[in-house]
Amino acid sequence: MINKKKILVVAVLSAAFLSAIILFSVRKADNGATVARVEKPVRGDILVTIEATGTVLPYNRLEIKPQINGRMERVLVQEGQAVRTGQIMGWMSSTERAALIDAARSQGAASVKYWQGVIKEIPIVAPINGTVIVRDIEPGQAVSTATAILVLSDRLIVKADVDETDIGRVKKGQRVIIELDAYPDVKAEGRVDLIEFESKIVNNVTMYQVNIIPDRVPEVFRSGMTADVSIIEKAREDVLILPFDAVISKGETHYAWVLAPASKKPEKREIRIGMADDKNIEILSGITAADRIAVMSNGVSLETKSTTNPFMPRRPTEKKSGRTP
Repeated sequence: MINKKKILVVAVLSAAFLSAIILFSVRKADNGATVARVEKPVRGDILVTIEATGTVLPYNRLEIKPQINGRMERVLVQEGQAVRTGQIMGWMSSTERAALIDAARSQGAASVKYWQGVIKEIPIVAPINGTVIVRDIEPGQAVSTATAILVLSDRLIVKADVDETDIGRVKKGQRVIIELDAYPDVKAEGRVDLIEFESKIVNNVTMYQVNIIPDRVPEVFRSGMTADVSIIEKAREDVLILPFDAVISKGETHYAWVLAPASKKPEKREIRIGMADDKNIEILSGITAADRIAVMSNGVSLETKSTTNPFMPRRPTEKKSGRTP
């Protein structure tokens, strides 16, 4: 039999050998730096975002409590079920009715039927259109006016905590990308609906809560789930982009190492750049999608020791308030 492990090793070594040949042929630039990798400019989107963590919660959370003490006779809804205004969600007996019906059972079916007709059950009615998110009752259970037997939500939203250093960049109506920790493959889009006026302190950091309304609520959304949100501050769609470490910056001048078609030798070429996010930079002019860009090995191509994107807005330096935590 053919040894599959040997074939895999040979294939890996062959691929590495071919890559070495390609890099060797373009490895030297005029400054003696070597090529670490080759990038191809592509068309894509640039998104400048504000990252935050939030929680899926009801926009309006309405607890349904009985108006009198008594006993639950029937429950007609389940968790996750949609209800409409005026819909009967269950029936209950007052304390007096429950006692009379129980006593009548010892006298026979006719007596039970009589008292059931004399004293009617009380309906539990939905006051809003919404979804049942909590059903905390079963038939036969005693209930009181202090007991929330059902909880309704008109719709689920995300409440995100945004650092005060970023809240100035958040505006009502901005697009938001929502990802759930429980379902990483599920993404939803939404809009900023409200920036709350009162702050709160979380781990000694001042935060503002931002309400995000999903355009469409996925079926997997559940109240209490953790969500990662990306609030889109700026966006450029279908533009020519490069990874930001393929662009070299010296003051106001920007350039890239472009591989010459004939010699495959890297040549420095000045370029104009536009907007940038944490990964890519928009290329306005100087190179095209047909060019191949060399990322040099002498540190990052931006010729700086910083590992952050120099084109991104920087957070202000934290000021000491003089307060003792």
